[in-house]
Amino acid sequence: MEKRKLGNTNIEVSRLCFGSLTMSPLQTNQSHQEGGDLLLYGFENGINFVDTAELYETYKHIGYALKCYERDKIVIATKSYAYSEETAENSLKKALKEMDTDYVDIFLLHEQESEHTIRGHYEAIEYFLRMKEKGYIRSVGLSTHTIAAVKGALKYKEIEVIHPIVNINGLGIQDGTIEDMLSVLNDAHNLGKGIYGMKPLGGGNLLKNFQQCFDFVLGLSVLDSIATGMQSKEEIDINISIFEGREINKLSLDKIEAKKRKLLISEWCEGCGICVEHCGQNALRIVNNRAVVDHDKCVLCGYCSGYCPHFCIKVI
Repeated sequence: MEKRKLGNTNIEVSRLCFGSLTMSPLQTNQSHQEGGDLLLYGFENGINFVDTAELYETYKHIGYALKCYERDKIVIATKSYAYSEETAENSLKKALKEMDTDYVDIFLLHEQESEHTIRGHYEAIEYFLRMKEKGYIRSVGLSTHTIAAVKGALKYKEIEVIHPIVNINGLGIQDGTIEDMLSVLNDAHNLGKGIYGMKPLGGGNLLKNFQQCFDFVLGLSVLDSIATGMQSKEEIDINISIFEGREINKLSLDKIEAKKRKLLISEWCEGCGICVEHCGQNALRIVNNRAVVDHDKCVLCGYCSGYCPHFCIKVI
């Protein structure tokens, strides 16, 4: 599989990044061995880049895989909500311990919103930078669902890697369109920032047009890599074929298409009710300050996800 240098860092990553959220307790809740075996299968087939986060609780899945693979051949990116030296230290220690590794390749501030939140979390950045000097971290960056945070990152040369939402419809971008996002990502790219996109299928809401969605992100020169969640060997095979420009195995595709999918409301839902207002099937309601789904009414159109300000809604 094609690999690219991540911006001006010395880190080389496969264009397909294995997103581990889908195997986590937040989604399919695979065991450490089940998830680890999937990661190994991806590694053995050319994927060298895996994305995780403290929130996902997939460190032990990755640790399981690393016991059976050469650590220095794999690039690990993780994220946390650390905002101070103490919280940053705790996050790094947790990552190193649970993955049983001596270093993390990329440590990101999770879900930054703007220049103001970057400034508010700068004590954590300073700690990560000191740990970079000591060899515990190779690169520092942020993940975001906003254009404002990408703009903010342009002002900080120490932020080397950006992990933004990028998909054909701009689903999940909280403060603008996909065209707006690509414009500021082009500025980041020109400054040498490493960029790997997330949600190319809009959290599963664009699965019906997956080939078009992948063609779109693969055609963007600003993206060094694209993180994609994968829950089975068939999904890994299909995605690798797409990223390598090969014909998709029909048996694998049939198996994936036969899988029963559902709408998932993530635990960080704040119960704002905007999704309920826009559900044409009356399949959503607010219970105990959180959106819940009537799966008998839901047709998996995914339209509700486009209205969620916190990207809580996904098709899995």
